This record gives sequence, C-alpha cells and structure tokens, in this order.
Amino acid sequence: MGKIDKITRAQYRTQVEEDYPETMTVGDLKFKKKLSMRYGENPGYPAAFYQEEGATGPNMASLEVLQQGSKGLGYINVGDMDLGQRLARKLTTIYPDNNVCVLIKHEMPSGVAMGGGTAEVFRKAWQCDPLSNFGSVDVFNFTMDEKLAQAIVEPGRNVEVVYAPDYEPAALEVLAGRKPLRVVRMGARLDEPSQDQDIEIKRVAGGLLVQKRFDSRITSHDSVDIVSQRKPDQEELDAAVFNWTVACFTRSNAIVIGSRDKVHGIGSGQRSRIDAAEDAIRLSQRGYGAKGCVMASDAFMPFSDVVELAAKQGITAIIYPLGAMRDNEIIARANELDLAMIATKRPEDTASERCFLHR
Repeated sequence: MGKIDKITRAQYRTQVEEDYPETMTVGDLKFKKKLSMRYGENPGYPAAFYQEEGATGPNMASLEVLQQGSKGLGYINVGDMDLGQRLARKLTTIYPDNNVCVLIKHEMPSGVAMGGGTAEVFRKAWQCDPLSNFGSVDVFNFTMDEKLAQAIVEPGRNVEVVYAPDYEPAALEVLAGRKPLRVVRMGARLDEPSQDQDIEIKRVAGGLLVQKRFDSRITSHDSVDIVSQRKPDQEELDAAVFNWTVACFTRSNAIVIGSRDKVHGIGSGQRSRIDAAEDAIRLSQRGYGAKGCVMASDAFMPFSDVVELAAKQGITAIIYPLGAMRDNEIIARANELDLAMIATKRPEDTASERCFLHR
C-alpha cells in the first residue's frame, strides 16, 4: 500500500473529538449524550448520539455495543440501525411468527426477507441485491445463533454492523473473529412495546421541522381496496402488504417490487416515479428478477407509464394510493393489461394512505 493510500484510508478510521453538551432539550423533549461518534456524515466533522430520556423498549435509546470493531460506530451507522430496527419491528408486528432480516445501506433498505431459518433468511435477504448489500448494516428480529454468525462472516461478504435482540455465546465468538465488525444488542425484543414521544425533528438552517411519526395503517388484507377488474389472489395480497411496508421505510420517490416473503428490487430517492420503477426493475436483475412480483408505489401514479412498464416486466399487481387526476385512466389501462390494482385504503374510506419518507 502506498503512502497516499494509507493516508486516505486513515481518515475513515480517525475519531473526531466532540465537545457537545451532556444534555440537550428541544421543547418538552430531553436528551442525554450516549455515544460520541467516530465522525459525522463525512470525515472531519464531530458527531454524537443522544438518547431520549424516558425512552424504553426496542429503540435506539437502549442499544448496547458489544463489539466496537476497528472503527467504532459512526453517525451513518446509527441512522441505518434506527431505520432497520423500525422496519423490522413493523414487520414483526404484522408477521409475528416469522424471522425477519433487514439490510440497510445509507438509510435505505437494500435487502428485506422473512422466513423460518436464521441463516436462511439472512441469505435470502442478501440475495435481494448482493452488490448493494456489500457494507450494509444488518438487523434481525431474533437471537443470533452460531449458524447465522458463520454466514455473516463468510469470505467475500462485508457487513459493517449487526444489530439483534441478543446473541448466543457461540455466535459472539464467531463474530469476534471479524475484527472490523461492530456488534450491537437491542435493549428489548422487537415484539415488545417501544416507548418514546413519537415526534420527528429535522434540523434546517435557522430552525426545526417537527412532525408526528408516520405509522402505516396497511397491516392486512382488510386494510386495502381492490379497484381493478381483476382481483388479486391471496399470494398477491400478501406480497402487497409486505412490499408496501418496505416502501414505508424507503426514501421517496419509492418503488418496491417483491414477493410475499422478500424484496426483489428497490428504486428510491428518484425525482420521477418512472425512474424509481426502472431502477427497481433493473436492480432486481442482480437477484430474483421482476417477473411475478407485486409492485408498491409510495404515492399515486400521475401517468400510466409505470403501469405499462410493470406489465411489460411480468409484474402482476400494484399497491398504491389513489389521488391522481388520471386515476380512472390509469385503472382503465391496468384493466387492459390484466393487472390487479390495490388501493391503500379500506373499501369504506375515501382517502388513501401515502407513505413519503425523506430522511
């Protein structure tokens, strides 16, 4: 390794000293410093993590670092852990009998799966997008065993952080052999209540944006309305609920395609919906492909282009909010293409749920 390479790599490992206060208060919310970060979003900038006073259950206030790794937790790691834990907890609420694995990259899901075995569900999630999952933060809703730990440290696989409710002693021994890996334990199981003041705060220059935390109402077949001529079958409805849930934690504009137990492709953060759809389909080719999938769109379809693209790729159903001026035209086009269209509202409701996320 040359001199320049050594200097460049060192900047990502250097701890930046911070002198932030031990406590912070925002309105009625009180926070206590829990961890100094290696650095902020970029090297050279100080950062810290503050826990909300009084917060309990499976949330970031109760995390416990078991293995620091060679670099320690960074600002982006903690943001990834939070998003992954919230998505895994929501899926655990909807599917309480399933093992869930959520892989996060830069505060966006990059692989999500659920099923029975521990290592099996991890490999299923990894295969959603093996390229994007390189360097991921991996979140689980179950105690990690030795078999799963061995899968995580397989040669050629790079994982930044593992975050689980608990770890078997044999699993910790395996993970200790991967020196850069950070191992973090949740303070509670994901089927336990998480208590904090559900207020989201975003800093902007000269002020704060404050809102109530979003929590999707789409949790079962009874939560949705069928607006197309063709009715989805039970497997399509299962896939619709699963992939809508993932879309709720995906940066807008978001398109998620997948089956009933795993994501196949994710398009996120695009300015246009058709670009997000094209990304989801393109990225699905790294793993499971798009054919036979259900598509979830986090907002309404302004044009029929996404519907036509979905049908061309063999996607069979779409779950999305109504609300576009061309809703009737888009549904008519879906009928021509034999797509099942599932609205994010109960049949008796007039308004659909939208799930924009901008982190």
